[in-house]
Formats: sequence, structure tokens, C-alpha cells
Amino acid sequence: MPYLRNIALAAFVLSASVLAATAQTPLPEAVAAPGETVVLTLHAEGAQIYECKAAADGKLAWAFREPTATLLLDGKTVGRHYAGPNWEHIDSSAVVGKAAGNAPGATADDIPWLKLTVTSGRGTGILSGVTTVQRINTAGGKLEGACDKAGSYRNAPYSADYVFLRKS
Repeated sequence: MPYLRNIALAAFVLSASVLAATAQTPLPEAVAAPGETVVLTLHAEGAQIYECKAAADGKLAWAFREPTATLLLDGKTVGRHYAGPNWEHIDSSAVVGKAAGNAPGATADDIPWLKLTVTSGRGTGILSGVTTVQRINTAGGKLEGACDKAGSYRNAPYSADYVFLRKS
């Protein structure tokens, strides 16, 4: 049994060091928000919705239209994310953002990480006073290439973490 205990201890130490390394990894400069304080981090599960449209060269291609996602905290639904982009919490507070910076996702299939400046908000709940939203840890969501019917839609499943910050 000492053998199993040593393996368990080694696995624990390794996982702790991986978590510590992840926690200390700085965000790409394009999405960082120095001097701002984290208010809330929510996980999103949903889809990026694309529409088949004529591109600048006249050929049909998938163009991003809007996101739709459920916002989760500890596995429980606490809000939604939709076109605007809007983030709405169950306490009725909400914010709207505008892209201010981006960095590539981890793989070619992942939508980029984003920094969004809040342009408006409503309510007095947890999202009130939020000035910046970061989209990080993206997985999936990209849809590229040709399509064959203008006006058709396609969803690309994605997940991400949204970090809501306010100026300190």
C-alpha cells in the first residue's frame, strides 16, 4: 500500500503545481485589465451563431451573427449571454460590451479571447459598476469556410469563462 500512497501523493503534488502555474500565467496583454478588480467569473456554455453571406470577394462564407449561451456558477444557471453582446444575471443586473482587444484561442478551432469595454449597464445587482468583461479559456465556437445557401444559419458550440471587472 505504500506504493499507492506514493502515487497518490505524487499526483496531488503534480496537480497542485499545475494549478499554481495556471493561476500565475498572465493574460495576453491585449485582453489584460491592469488595475481592475474581479467582481465575478462565470462559465458559459452555448453556441456562436453564423449566417451564410456573400463575402467581400462575392463568394458565400460563414459570417458571425451572434452568441447565445447560458452563464453558470458552480454548475448552476445564473444568467445568459446574447447578441449585443449582453450579459444578464438572474438578479436583473446586466451589461453590454464593445470589443477592445483580442488574443488567439488555444487552438485553431477556438474563438479568440476578448477584452470588452462595458458601454452600458442596468440594475443594481452584481454586474452594476462592471467596467470590463474578459472572455478567456475559450473552446470551440469557430466556423469558417464556404457555405452554399445565402441566409442559412449554423451553430458552432463553444464554452468560455467570462470575467467581470471594475476599476479599483
